[in-house]
Amino acid sequence: MQRHVRVGAAWVGLAFVLAGAQPLLAADQKSSVREIRNELLQLPYYSVFDFLAFSYDKGTVTLGGLAYHPGLKRDAVRAVKRVAGVDQVIDKIEELPVSQNDDELRWKTYYAIYRDPFLSRYAPGGGILWGHRHPFGPGFLGYGPAMFPGMEPAGDYPIHIIVKNGRITLLGVVDNEGDKPLAGMKAREVPGSFGVDNQLVVEKDQGPTKR
Repeated sequence: MQRHVRVGAAWVGLAFVLAGAQPLLAADQKSSVREIRNELLQLPYYSVFDFLAFSYDKGTVTLGGLAYHPGLKRDAVRAVKRVAGVDQVIDKIEELPVSQNDDELRWKTYYAIYRDPFLSRYAPGGGILWGHRHPFGPGFLGYGPAMFPGMEPAGDYPIHIIVKNGRITLLGVVDNEGDKPLAGMKAREVPGSFGVDNQLVVEKDQGPTKR
């Protein structure tokens, strides 16, 4: 009888320990997500012509994106590996090919979008910077574009301009439904491109993902 009582008490004690560990685990994951986000936003060569996104699950970080700047892919992996709570980094960042024609398209598209009277508020110094103006919630914000589903977009520019082999892709987060097609229209007006893929996400339509 006493043996059964001791075993029952042990199971009850274990249940209390596990119950108490759950909030700590959730807090640790939120802390890791916040640190991963900060590391990516602070990369010195991360520009409007690159795009990074990430997901985090039980110590494993998956990095996605497209890197224009040489070394950004390597630096992003190194930075995330430094974060407490990260055990493994899966690198899915694609490095963009070097092309003078693509470089010209990048800058033409940048000026077309960020000098537009309605979109200029998204430009540096214009008052809106994704990651700074918009407060982050405590959890993981997994509402990346179609190219990176379930990932959190991480960038200082609301509208990132990706050019590969003459094709323009817009990635990032804008405030309202009107700004998304306007940015796409401005990109399509740029001469010399082979097409525009507008994958901008509208912030108000999204919500935090519990993770």
